Amino acid sequence: MSARDWIDKDFYRELGVTSGASDAEIKKAYRKLARELHPDANPGNADAEARFKAVSEAYGVLGDPDKHKQYDEARSMFGSGIRPGGFGGGAGADFGDMFGQGSGGQPGFGGGGFSDLLGNLFNRGRGGAATGTRPRRGADVETEVRLAFVEAVTGATVPLRLSSPSTCDTCHGSGARPGTAPKVCGGCGGAGLVSRSQGAFAFSEPCRDCRGTGRIIEDPCQDCGGEGVSTKTRTLTVRIPAGVEDDQRIRLASQGEPGRNGASAGDLYVRVHVTPHQVFGRTGDDLTLKVPVTFAELALGTTLTVPTLDSTVTLRVAAGTTSGRVLRVRGKGVAKRDGKVGDLLVTLQVAVPASLSDEARAALEVFATATADHDPRPDLTALVEKAKP
Repeated sequence: MSARDWIDKDFYRELGVTSGASDAEIKKAYRKLARELHPDANPGNADAEARFKAVSEAYGVLGDPDKHKQYDEARSMFGSGIRPGGFGGGAGADFGDMFGQGSGGQPGFGGGGFSDLLGNLFNRGRGGAATGTRPRRGADVETEVRLAFVEAVTGATVPLRLSSPSTCDTCHGSGARPGTAPKVCGGCGGAGLVSRSQGAFAFSEPCRDCRGTGRIIEDPCQDCGGEGVSTKTRTLTVRIPAGVEDDQRIRLASQGEPGRNGASAGDLYVRVHVTPHQVFGRTGDDLTLKVPVTFAELALGTTLTVPTLDSTVTLRVAAGTTSGRVLRVRGKGVAKRDGKVGDLLVTLQVAVPASLSDEARAALEVFATATADHDPRPDLTALVEKAKP
């Protein structure tokens, strides 16, 4: 993509967010649109596929802190009337020459800040070398997977079906039809830039012949149109480690978009969503379980048999145990790859019957009379007053 293309595109509009949107808002908007426009959800819909690519391109810039910052700075600078391509429509100004050094070879403004910024925007780094032909690491890709609670605790192997840019199998990334090869651009000599002089100023702009890439593909690959990259659907088998938590991201190195000009591929991030369990909960590496008990069981003491994820355990409840007491069963929680295992935390909760038989009511009335001298509620008002400063 040329500098003009990069600046002229409104990535905020593509994602449907404002220019002041936070990173979390940008990510949320991208994930929503990616799900709606994904080729798997819109088979044969060319418009949806085009929008999916545009949204992915926008997030590739706004989702990267460094690119996001450069994009905002460039929009602010060029929005003031300075555009890639020149003052008032002329050739693009080489701000690296204007601000990179002062008269007599002395350093100019900002220690090369303008040169660095515009060097990135115009596919040009320090020293004037074109970056269009430099190796560029592939973009990272994110997808989602949903696991059952037990799968998240014990680990699982899941297949992932991805539709994303990948190296073209026909031309192997060269962009040229098999049997041919790209040629060095004669207009810029492979630099990707052409320079001009006008008075005291030096001007440069991306080469129009090669669009800043430094090479010409005379016979493009018929499958990727000369891009070297095509959108493909692929299936990966991914091992989700034991103990993964809800909304956790797992990184798969070099499984993202392919790099350009021999660079390494980006990474694939798998965001895990865990379906809640009907019985168990989780706090870190500990599993939680709420067990209903009767008042008599807590008052008199009892022995309970409670489930774990793979078996059952027996718990001794001492007489006089209060409702809400948490009993710890060691080693029955979540096991991690480092060998650490959490515990099972069992919370005892008194279950009050919705209705009573005449016999049960009579027994409770006798009990209430026998324990009338016991006040379970001390003078709460006095305690509140005492606690005041």
